[in-house]
Amino acid sequence: MNASVAVLPHDLLWGLPVHALADDAPSWVAEALSLGHPVVVRRAVCSADKIAVGVRGQQREQRYATLIKCADVQRQVQPEQLIHVESQEGRDWPALRALAQVRPLMEDLGLVWGVSGSAGFELASGLAALHRDSDLDLILRTPQFFSREQAAELVRVLDATMTRTGCRIDLQLQVPGGGMALREWAGPARKVLLKTSEGACLLSDPWRLIEHAA
Repeated sequence: MNASVAVLPHDLLWGLPVHALADDAPSWVAEALSLGHPVVVRRAVCSADKIAVGVRGQQREQRYATLIKCADVQRQVQPEQLIHVESQEGRDWPALRALAQVRPLMEDLGLVWGVSGSAGFELASGLAALHRDSDLDLILRTPQFFSREQAAELVRVLDATMTRTGCRIDLQLQVPGGGMALREWAGPARKVLLKTSEGACLLSDPWRLIEHAA
């Protein structure tokens, strides 16, 4: 693995060997890895030579948390690398139609964004993961403050796309200390849930993690 490339939540990685799984891992996990499925980076604390990841199966409830050694990573795809990727099978699910419509709107923001979730998995791997009722999951990298007013306007734009395509769009803001739901930040609650490597916490300003320690 290229040590100069940072590994971030929602990245997809290839290379987790089946023999590295715990003895009590479900059989579907080994099957997925044997078929060449990537694993997705998750938020969790672990040693510097390992990365916390999750394996996904065919069923929605099939999710398995494990670790991969940095030395075992053979390939890495980040969500922002997928924004212009077309489905290899020419599939026309609502989530892919929504992505095509929202692409120019997201690019107008001038921020780094990407495709995650089932759509990201399918576009990166070429493996079928989407279905008619799949949501479109996106990330938006917001290293600097992104106001609630900006968030509310983006929700309005995404909801308009949802109305046209019939596909729900969920976007997570990636701030320096973790990730939070765009819709929650755009809402009326004074504090929002920020997911970090150490766990979830409620913050009024997710860009100021020092508040969590107070």
